[in-house]
Amino acid sequence: MSSMQLKRNIEKAERAIQEKRETAGRGKMRQQYHFMAESGWINDPNGLIYFHGQYHLFYQFNPFKPVWGEMYWGHAVSDDLVDWTYLPVALAPSENYDSNERGGCFSGTSIEHEGKLFLLYTGTSRAEHGFVQVQCLAESTDGITFEKYEENPVLRAPAGYEECDFRDPKVWNHEGSFYMICGTKKEGYAKLLLFQSADLKNWEYKSVMAESRGEWGEMWECPDFYSISGTDVLIFSPVGAGERKTVYMTGQLDYQTGKFCCVREGEVDWGFDYYAPQTLEDRDGRRIMFGWAGGWDWMPWWNGHGPSEKEEWCGFFGIPREVRLLDDHSLQFIPVKELESLRQRELLSVSKVFITEETPFFLPDARIYEMKLSINLKESQAECCVLRLCGTEEFYTDITADLKNGELRVDRNHSDKWNHGVSRSNLYLRNKERLDLHIFVDQSSVEVFADGYRNVHTCRLYSDSEQCRNWIMTVEGAAMIENLKLWSFNG
Repeated sequence: MSSMQLKRNIEKAERAIQEKRETAGRGKMRQQYHFMAESGWINDPNGLIYFHGQYHLFYQFNPFKPVWGEMYWGHAVSDDLVDWTYLPVALAPSENYDSNERGGCFSGTSIEHEGKLFLLYTGTSRAEHGFVQVQCLAESTDGITFEKYEENPVLRAPAGYEECDFRDPKVWNHEGSFYMICGTKKEGYAKLLLFQSADLKNWEYKSVMAESRGEWGEMWECPDFYSISGTDVLIFSPVGAGERKTVYMTGQLDYQTGKFCCVREGEVDWGFDYYAPQTLEDRDGRRIMFGWAGGWDWMPWWNGHGPSEKEEWCGFFGIPREVRLLDDHSLQFIPVKELESLRQRELLSVSKVFITEETPFFLPDARIYEMKLSINLKESQAECCVLRLCGTEEFYTDITADLKNGELRVDRNHSDKWNHGVSRSNLYLRNKERLDLHIFVDQSSVEVFADGYRNVHTCRLYSDSEQCRNWIMTVEGAAMIENLKLWSFNG
């Protein structure tokens, strides 16, 4: 192991960030209040943890170019989930098990043990017959500077599993033992393998904890596992499952057999751009989640990433969300209360607004804002209520509450010159008196929360600052907006 090589590679990455920071910071499409890397490419959140009184956010990124490449781990800390301070790069490729121009330090997790902070990550390198993925360990006493374990890797793919698809460790402690799950596949079906350790360094295979039998794709990436009020939660991003990009399962893990029994399945986010979410538990017991506003079908050799590449950055995370468990074992994903500190000015506060096809309701011109509205279902006869946001005569994004068919849609076919598609999900309207929507709009994204925060859509859109017209209209009938508030945001 070469500590000097690790240090040199981190210093090289820091120089690249320094050179591109100013250009990236001036980017017209750059987000104003979402977490981003200072420059370069960013994808999966990694190693989320509340450590030494701060939120620690690690992230997989390429510090040299705004495209996917050899992976490093960036690092930032925050006191409030809103304002972030960038720290030195935490992990850089430096060893034969984690160095390759299409490999590096892939995703993983973190855990505190005996006062130290440990990172578990996937090292990806290339051997004679293809890529090799192994699980590796790094540790830190101060939570800033990390040293790789001299006997890495600590875990290789078990016999019978492909070493090119064995990645994304999630580690936790249960009753004095450490447990790790890793995503893999066998005979075309996704598997999560469970391992056990007493010291984070020596691991024993225990079981196939959960698996797809055809219904959930061929690979489960970036699994997360935790408990809320005695119920276990498993989250993963399935590959090969169509529109299903990030799934949760609630149930119970039998630690004796190593099997996870699922009692309910659901979607974390129905939008085009929410992948590989990871969570942490903070000092107040809240379960906080971040996710990458992207997905692998948007890799540059397919569709490209729009105009941000020219601005020396690419990628960001969705707003932080608190995960809560409901009585029916479904999950809520609620924007954290700290985001209210970004409210700069209340632009609008109205109630009992009656909208018809002939009389749409025009909102204040705004480009970066938060909006909350409630549709009175008993006093509304419209088939659809449509929010047309970020608009000009040529470009706009439509959020449609289809009250007749019980569907929520986010249509970005006219949002910009790069993105397209309509994300869809069911709306649960039976026996309800109102439909509440909570919407966050930033320079390059829209996030829509509905159905008591159980129904979420995150979509990227590259609209410029002139796209600031916003209004509400109906289709086939009238609608009553019971309450509506809109705040400009101070990013």
